[in-house]
Amino acid sequence: MDLTHTLIPFHILAHFRIPQKLFYLESLINTLNHQTMEHIDWLSLILAMFVPLAMGFIYYHKALFGKAWMASIGMTEEKQKEANMPVIMIVSLVLSFFIAFFMLHFCNGAGQEGEFDTFKHGAFHGAFIAIIFVIPITIIDGLFEQKSWKSMLINAGYWILTLAIMGGILDVMNHFPNTM
Repeated sequence: MDLTHTLIPFHILAHFRIPQKLFYLESLINTLNHQTMEHIDWLSLILAMFVPLAMGFIYYHKALFGKAWMASIGMTEEKQKEANMPVIMIVSLVLSFFIAFFMLHFCNGAGQEGEFDTFKHGAFHGAFIAIIFVIPITIIDGLFEQKSWKSMLINAGYWILTLAIMGGILDVMNHFPNTM
């Protein structure tokens, strides 16, 4: 087996008398790494990475939800100007790349080629991730931080739309082979 492309050091685990069945996992990981990494449309990841920032600029603009969101968290324009925006933007882009990379592999995979490579399919996956995974975390955090329901629901709407758009972009621009 080729152990050079896996992130898990299975050759080291062999010295600890790990059951042979676990080496099937190595084969599966190598297969997935080989099939997906060479088929990634990196432009789609870059575009998806910028979606949260672009959506935030639009969604949290004063003309849409900006005023209501600021009021719900007690944010003032003076306080907003104190933020270290270069750090916020850089960290947001790095974390957005992580989200995009995860979503790429959630929206695409073996058996999802052809009729499933659509914006609609990816948007469904993105909204699904937001509703089932991201929104519960956001609500739980908000409850413990004693944020208002208005604030939590505004943020929930942002993540549903944002992840739907990211999923749509990633699904329509990436085509993985159907074989495994």
